Amino acid sequence: MIPRDILEEVLEKALSLGADFAEIFVEDRVNSSLRMINGKMEDVLSGRDYGAGIRIMKGFRSVYAYTNDTSRSNLLDTAYKAACALKYSEQSLKVNLVEKIAANISPVKYFPSTIENVKKAEIVKTAYKVAKEFSPEIIQVTVGYADVDQNVLIANSEGLLIQDRRVRTRLFIQSVAGDGKENQTGFEGPGASRGFEFFDMIDVESYAKEASRTAVTMLHADLCPAGRMPVVIDNGFGGVIFHEACGHALEATSVAKGHSVFANKLGEKIASEKVTAIDDGTIPNAWGSTSIDDEGTPTRRTVLIENGILKGYMVDKLNGRRMGMEPTGNSRRQSYRYAPTSRMTNTFIAPGDDNEEDIISSTAEGLYAKKMGGGSVNPVTGEFNFAVAEGYLIKNGKIDKPVRGATLIGKGSEVLLRIDMVGKNLSLGQGMCGSISGSIPANVGQPMIRVSELVVGGR
Repeated sequence: MIPRDILEEVLEKALSLGADFAEIFVEDRVNSSLRMINGKMEDVLSGRDYGAGIRIMKGFRSVYAYTNDTSRSNLLDTAYKAACALKYSEQSLKVNLVEKIAANISPVKYFPSTIENVKKAEIVKTAYKVAKEFSPEIIQVTVGYADVDQNVLIANSEGLLIQDRRVRTRLFIQSVAGDGKENQTGFEGPGASRGFEFFDMIDVESYAKEASRTAVTMLHADLCPAGRMPVVIDNGFGGVIFHEACGHALEATSVAKGHSVFANKLGEKIASEKVTAIDDGTIPNAWGSTSIDDEGTPTRRTVLIENGILKGYMVDKLNGRRMGMEPTGNSRRQSYRYAPTSRMTNTFIAPGDDNEEDIISSTAEGLYAKKMGGGSVNPVTGEFNFAVAEGYLIKNGKIDKPVRGATLIGKGSEVLLRIDMVGKNLSLGQGMCGSISGSIPANVGQPMIRVSELVVGGR
């Protein structure tokens, strides 16, 4: 995207006033999206985003600047202005870039840019029709399609020059069921690091029916009782609680500054011995996977918690300096407009030894959270409040009637210690994760788990 000699010249300019590290991140991204509401195609959008970000460091300090003008003169000017903000002393250093080839862990068969919008629209229309016709109580359906084709180039003063291409495709289905008095929603959002072949690998109609089934089920559900009780959280997107309440606290972004309940606790017991938690950016074609992170470090499988013992953190280059740790391939950013920092990729609780049937049958009374919704978390304390999108009471070891309006309230560090059963049926759910480096695609996941006691909010 930018010639090697210009990259070297820009990096040398960034180092010229005393910095000990410089990096340039170049991005060329093409997006496409469609959205249908109430049978009408409301949006058919496409766009391109191109630009470069320059970061320089000196010790624990850093400066970041970005521009969408990648001409030689402007890049040199941007690099010099960034260097001035971190000025120490003038120096003359030589940068020699050596290109590395990133492994392609997510091969693509049909690049989205080669697919006509009419074919993408067919997927949207099929999902809409199936979701809308599921029940006369479905009063509104919104279906969205999105794809992104992102090319990145990363070069730094350590001599690294590497490129990567990331392609992702996703479908969104939201159904609303209503009876004239109240409305309830159901949502499904499958996605992968794949091209248009993704739709040859999933059952679009099944996802559409599931979104509407959830909405209709919750429309006829009783209000959830409140109180402390055992809670069984199903697999897949149920992992959002670990992601939000615990995962962010294991990112170096918060650990390095002491803003995490898990800071300085490596080797200590922080969870039940039933819990092993992993972040793995190397899963082929997974939603949160990349061949390299946004600093050019190869992604890897990082064991965060093993049998309840804290084993590692997710570390980026700058915070790794503060912590005295090597980067783990977790540095990510939304676009060239953001400086990178440590973020999750595909983060999940590993399968355990318990049978799902036994988890339910051994729970005399409690709540079964089949699907989780959104929530809020205090990243410093880990205190959370999450909505249950689809819930059921458990009575006498059996799943009983559906309930709505349930919320799960607790603290991440305490919940980890109260997980007393972990099933075998691991699955992952797709989402977008927000933090200081923007919104990025991330997978959450777990098998079915049971928390021995949790505060359930209801009415």
